[in-house]
Amino acid sequence: MRPDLYPSIVEFGNDGILVCDERLRIEYANRMASEITGYSNTELLSMNITSLFSQSNLPLFNDLFTQSRSDERKVRVEIQLLTSGREVKEVEVCLVLSRSAEGEAKTYAYLRDITARKRIEKELRDANEFFKNLIESSVDGIIAADLKGNIFIFNKGAEDLTGHKAEEVVGRIHITKIYPAGIAKDVMTKLRSPDHGGVGKLAPFQLTVLDKAGKEIPIQISAALIYDGAGKEVASVGIFTDLRPRITIEKRLEETHLQLVSSEKMASLGKLAAGIAHEINNPLGGILIYASLMMEDLPEGDPKRQDLARIVQETSRCKDIVKSLLEFARQTEPKMEPTDINRAITDGLFFLENQALFHNIRIVKKLDPDLPSPRGNAGQLKQVFMNIIVNAAEAIHGSGTLTITTSVKPDHRSILVEFTDTGEGIPEENLTRIFDPFFTTKDIGKGTGLGLATSYGIIEGHGGRISVKSKVGEGTTFTIELPIHSGKQTFLENQPIQDEGVNDEFDHANPSEGEPLSL
Repeated sequence: MRPDLYPSIVEFGNDGILVCDERLRIEYANRMASEITGYSNTELLSMNITSLFSQSNLPLFNDLFTQSRSDERKVRVEIQLLTSGREVKEVEVCLVLSRSAEGEAKTYAYLRDITARKRIEKELRDANEFFKNLIESSVDGIIAADLKGNIFIFNKGAEDLTGHKAEEVVGRIHITKIYPAGIAKDVMTKLRSPDHGGVGKLAPFQLTVLDKAGKEIPIQISAALIYDGAGKEVASVGIFTDLRPRITIEKRLEETHLQLVSSEKMASLGKLAAGIAHEINNPLGGILIYASLMMEDLPEGDPKRQDLARIVQETSRCKDIVKSLLEFARQTEPKMEPTDINRAITDGLFFLENQALFHNIRIVKKLDPDLPSPRGNAGQLKQVFMNIIVNAAEAIHGSGTLTITTSVKPDHRSILVEFTDTGEGIPEENLTRIFDPFFTTKDIGKGTGLGLATSYGIIEGHGGRISVKSKVGEGTTFTIELPIHSGKQTFLENQPIQDEGVNDEFDHANPSEGEPLSL
């Protein structure tokens, strides 16, 4: 090459070039050096090269220039340069230390402005870090796989969903192992079809995936294909939403809705029951009184006395029905006081265990001896317990077991009373109706259908809940939940007990109770 071209090549090269003497004073600077540093050529020729760089870079120069004068070194570093306008630039510097034959030391510095490249690299790092954090922070599972099915993204949400750890999956498990057999292929077919959100996209739909133990998990998936710059498929990514919490909430909402409907129905039927009770109260009272008076006027051997006795008996039965209606409607407020639930159960069993219905039934009592005493009406609660016990015995049809359990809920806010029998069970279609008034599966004359309805009303009146679980052929469990109060009385408990007058009239009109008759 012609030597006369060297100056032009150096002057108009793409890199800044600085030549320094032994004291690092700049002796030569080309055009690009002025452009990079912002100093004119004249300014540069009056400067020391170290003044171009920040103080943090000086140890590098000190280390470089304290080496033996006889050595030649070449160092490439990336450092920050301060321009004439105090702007910081990222530059790549190649330093060459050379010594001539006469022993004169020279330093050649080649400068390349890499500020734009560094900015782009930082932006790329920040963007990658952002998207990595975005993927990892997602509550949904995000799984990406290449076209061979090798998983390369498996975020924290996917770990929580499947039970796998990312290190166990990435590069180790094929994407088909995440799905039940044949599902992965079906997903890819849908992704490439225009019928499920467009080619390369998959609109959300429901399916199941497999957890680490092989158990199927209901999920909602949306997916997409990933293409390179040439439009070629390179990977697929899916977003997996765990549907288990949603299914649980929907089930609870459905149960709550049924409870609300049942409560509204009970309230309406309670008002109806109260109205019916009051309407038939006076006619029944008249029938009972006059039939009893007619019996007193007839001699002992008169055959009509038997007919009148039947009238009194059936009227008394109607009295019990009306009484149940009134209790269901809660027209009177019972006396509420601390109640020994275990004793109420034991007292109820005392009257029932010797009956023929219970002769072949084993009764297992698991009563918590430290059970708190909730505020309630012992008589009403005993009525509820006896009704459930009798129903259980009738459902067993012969020999079987009835287990009665009392316990405190873990939150210590309420107690549980459970009655579990080994009877025939309740058909599913009847489970939502068993607390309805007048609903009964018993033969005509053997039940009014008010027992469980009245029990429901009593437990609701105590601020509790009553529920049932049953399976045909396996038995039934009734669960009663009663709140544990802090000892403060409610407003209703401080009010005087109202007397509707209905029960008093019947009690005085019933000769079997030994009370005098009066008009």
